[in-house]
Amino acid sequence: MKITLLTHFKEFDKRSNTGRVVLDVLGSAAEQVRWDRMNPPARLVEEIEAGGVALIYPGSMDENGDDMTGIHQVILIDGTWHEARKIHQRSPYLQKARRISLDTGEKSVYNLRKNQKEFGLCTAECVIEVLRLSGNIAEADRLQERFLAFIRPLGSMRGAMPGH
Repeated sequence: MKITLLTHFKEFDKRSNTGRVVLDVLGSAAEQVRWDRMNPPARLVEEIEAGGVALIYPGSMDENGDDMTGIHQVILIDGTWHEARKIHQRSPYLQKARRISLDTGEKSVYNLRKNQKEFGLCTAECVIEVLRLSGNIAEADRLQERFLAFIRPLGSMRGAMPGH
């Protein structure tokens, strides 16, 4: 399973970005693609058009629910919830990807930014869930362990560490 993080340019310099944890843990199984409204990433557009690619995005999903059968690549929009909405709306090529919505029923434990959605998972939490759904339990456990270490000490909020 290939994980593609379609990343908003503002996220690259944020120390609170969990996408970097995903990249560190998954290595070559994950990639980061910088989102550019005016210049869509050509290779990603081709991969979507070829099929077998799913977009993880909240809301209604296709008729297959969260079934990962036939999916070999997953795209996650890596940015704030506000940025993710804009990226989704301004990227017609994303509308062509099969859409999967993750509904774990659990609250996010991500605590490094203010004003988080109660049940809105951060990038690393989404990848953990995708890995579990696709049967990659060992990788999911490894990523979860690193993610939990990344967000500690619990209760840290934006502004508590330099650069937030």
